[in-house]
Amino acid sequence: MKSISVVIPNYNGKHLFEKYFDENYEILSNLGSNTQIIVVDDGSTDDSVSYLEQHYQNKITLIKKQKNSGFSNTCNMGIAIATNELVFLLNTDVKLEKNYFDNLFRYFESEDTFGVMGRIIGMYDENIQEAARSPKISGRKIKPSNFFYIENPGILTPTFYLSGAIALIDNKKLKELNGFNELFNPFYCEDQELCIRAWRLGWKCYYEHNAICRHEVSGSTKNHSDKRAVKKLYFRNRYYVHYLHLYGFDLFLWHLQVIFSDVLMGLFTFQSYKASAYFAVFLNRKKLKRKKREFRVQMKQHKSKLSLIGVIKRIREILNGQDVIRL
Repeated sequence: MKSISVVIPNYNGKHLFEKYFDENYEILSNLGSNTQIIVVDDGSTDDSVSYLEQHYQNKITLIKKQKNSGFSNTCNMGIAIATNELVFLLNTDVKLEKNYFDNLFRYFESEDTFGVMGRIIGMYDENIQEAARSPKISGRKIKPSNFFYIENPGILTPTFYLSGAIALIDNKKLKELNGFNELFNPFYCEDQELCIRAWRLGWKCYYEHNAICRHEVSGSTKNHSDKRAVKKLYFRNRYYVHYLHLYGFDLFLWHLQVIFSDVLMGLFTFQSYKASAYFAVFLNRKKLKRKKREFRVQMKQHKSKLSLIGVIKRIREILNGQDVIRL
């Protein structure tokens, strides 16, 4: 069994630690004496830090940030000091089932595995909130599909991306990718963009249907902002993903599609946050272009020419001919 470093980002999550962390801590502690648990506090204004210091002193590594900066930066600080073979990203609003890890380590027997995630269901119901996704193309917009998994237990189920709430990832590969792109702070789509980079370098992301955890909806993000600001962040970060991973004529067509279908239609329907989100791409285009250039260097180092469209085709090739269960 591989060793695990657990990275838990926290912002004002004392109430979540009180509800879920005891059970999660017991499960994580039973993985082995070498398990490393890192909690990174993102400038909380509640009593999260004092609660953890009182109840888990000498049991966890606690990093205290003075200023709130968002999910990507917070996770990256934890990833930077993670020393074990695998990194397990765990949100504070998630409760693991006792056998969550039983079927996950086998995925890392393959050298090209980037990571694996399990099934996320409601905290008080069986409704599926996250499972495997296969991307689809609408014009030049990339959208995740409905949830699914491959019925044959002998075939590993690929997924377009791993949920940052419960992703188990190869530490060496994660560090090679320099973790999450911090332009996506404070939250949304950073896990999708990370996994696109992994796929494009030739690595694979998987989904294990029999690894189950429960999730309290909006438990860790509801305190961050109002609904309109959250919508703007969501669309801004979706636009970032496309800008970073589309090139040439595909990127040009995407710009046209967004201008007509999102920006202009959004203005007519009083959804101006879409125009604001698209404008943010231009405000940050220098930083985005720099990230794009840096990743092209990594692509050359890995001798990979796989595009975002190529990733979608590769996942479809894996699924071709398989008995796929739609959820």
